[in-house]
Amino acid sequence: MRKGIITDVAKSRLNLRNPWHLLATGFGSGLSPWVPGTMGSLAAIPFWYLMTWLPADLYSLLVLFGISIGVYLCHRTAKDMGVHDHGSIVWDEFIGMWITLMAIPQLTWQWVLAGFVIFRILDMWKPWPIRWFDRNVHGGMGIMVDDIIAGILSAALLWLAGHYGWSIS
Repeated sequence: MRKGIITDVAKSRLNLRNPWHLLATGFGSGLSPWVPGTMGSLAAIPFWYLMTWLPADLYSLLVLFGISIGVYLCHRTAKDMGVHDHGSIVWDEFIGMWITLMAIPQLTWQWVLAGFVIFRILDMWKPWPIRWFDRNVHGGMGIMVDDIIAGILSAALLWLAGHYGWSIS
């Protein structure tokens, strides 16, 4: 079977009325025929913006809850689709973006854009240690962990940039 046929069959197994599938696909953003991971990352930004109105500890708890539930929903959706880490599963991108954007020094579109670009680069290229986790951890946690690590590294880069003189305005 060709890859395109496998992808079509896997996507046909999705049911967006299933709340696990709906969340795993980033409310359908992962079903984009073009760069679904990037579309999922973009779709995470409005939710992140709403989360910025929360106290920092509640924001952090929401991200931890999103990770916990994400392990299950990504595993369940991948199992239902019959493909591990199918491109349409983008809940991990949501979490990675939310972690990344925790560290922006100012709530401006330029810092959000910088966070988005840094996260997407790390998520796509998967430098060490992201690549190691991507290859060696399986199941729902395997789907989630590389984006969690990419989010942490992206947040660290943003924090360093913001606190050591990089100005975006």
